[in-house]
Amino acid sequence: MGLVIFADTGNQLHYHFIMADWRKTAEINGDVVFFRYAPEGVTKGLNEVFVWDLDKTYLDTSIDSLQGLFKTIMEKALNKKNVPGTDTLLRNLAQYRAENRGSEYFPIYFITASPPQLEDRIAEKLYIDNINPLGCFYKDNLKNLRPSRMWRLTKQVGYKLQALMQLRTMLGESVKQICWGDDSESDAIIYNLFSDICARRISPNDIRNVLEQLYVTGDQVDVILNLQAQIPTCDPIEKIYINLATDTDPEYYLKFGRRTLPTYNTFQVTLDLYQDKKINFDGVYEVIQDMIYNYHFTAEELMKSFDDLIRRGVLNEEAFKDLKAKFVEKGLLHSSYEPSHNIFDKKYFIEEAWVQEHIDYINEYR
Repeated sequence: MGLVIFADTGNQLHYHFIMADWRKTAEINGDVVFFRYAPEGVTKGLNEVFVWDLDKTYLDTSIDSLQGLFKTIMEKALNKKNVPGTDTLLRNLAQYRAENRGSEYFPIYFITASPPQLEDRIAEKLYIDNINPLGCFYKDNLKNLRPSRMWRLTKQVGYKLQALMQLRTMLGESVKQICWGDDSESDAIIYNLFSDICARRISPNDIRNVLEQLYVTGDQVDVILNLQAQIPTCDPIEKIYINLATDTDPEYYLKFGRRTLPTYNTFQVTLDLYQDKKINFDGVYEVIQDMIYNYHFTAEELMKSFDDLIRRGVLNEEAFKDLKAKFVEKGLLHSSYEPSHNIFDKKYFIEEAWVQEHIDYINEYR
């Protein structure tokens, strides 16, 4: 890893770093740095890919400030903390897929705004968690530690969108992507914009106008449009999960459609994945135990999260009955439990579109 040294003298921040050999193993395109961990031929044959934003979605990190970036740089792999339940969920997703599809590789990619100098430390953390991604994207962010570029530290739309577009060029035409993000870095906007760009729902001029208003530089917009010309015209996004790390109102996400699901914790994500038959109940229960015994959640809190998904119309009636029976059997619910809102009576429930036909990416209203 590159050695990074910060010294705060008065109001001026001095830094320098020694260039490490990460450039020898990375694929670099502007500020997007990609580390490939699996043979190139593997990716084209994948029919399903998981894409995780690392910060505040898998790892409990904060890199949207100088202080947070510095802490992340100095933190050892063993000290990096997971968002509660995420490592257990990922291992169970991988195990279920291996048992049911016989897959040699678990098709997961991570995207982080951490600098590539941290690649070996983050790779070590993933190894400790027994997670083996096919690749990771990093943002070459240390070069932004200068007065004229400081604003770029916290602007992630251009970087993440370019990373997603680059990943799309590596995958087959019929692939489906399940994406994870959080509410601190415009991830819902990024993933839905990516979907619209892939499907050609919006014109190149509109793409340029939207991205410029989201502080994406003209050069990076050109790169994104060039990548668009290299991919098929189809929408690869199957589902988008948004971790409510900063307690954004989940109703805000209705502007994107039901495909974008805001969640309060990993348990809610796990329930939806169970409903979609991507994990078994043993995996669900292991996540519950992890969150209770290692992160001090209570069973009551988790069951309130279960009720919240029912109230929001996320879980269908079949999944509700199935899960209720299993939770009662495990002593997590009383047999007399009924949801706080009977959304299964359709006259009281208005179902939103799966994907909204038009999304206002600039204004904070539907």
